[in-house]
Amino acid sequence: MKTILLVDDSRAVRLVGRRMMGTLGLEVLEAEDGKQALEVARANPDLDAVLLDWNMPIMDGMEFLTALRADDRAKQPIVVMCTTENDMPQIVQAMQAGANEYIMKPFTEDIVRDKLEETGVL
Repeated sequence: MKTILLVDDSRAVRLVGRRMMGTLGLEVLEAEDGKQALEVARANPDLDAVLLDWNMPIMDGMEFLTALRADDRAKQPIVVMCTTENDMPQIVQAMQAGANEYIMKPFTEDIVRDKLEETGVL
């Protein structure tokens, strides 16, 4: 079973995401900010994917993504930004920082499934 880390400061978004990932057959880990997500990612070196919000307290999604990609781990997870940020410069910034895909909120299970299939997670 593949493992995905849901990173969002909204408990409701994490709950919806957890349900979606469960129906897709993924094991789910959660974090409410980038700092906590980095700790979870480092404790789970075989992590397959991260569904990542941009705007969070303590450490935002871009800071987390930059730190994750700078980590010399043997296996880098697929990172799908999942955020309300929809300006092209921000999308480009995220992709240049190492995001594999980008989803605009609000999202549906079909959209998430498609992105995870495109990136090889599913």
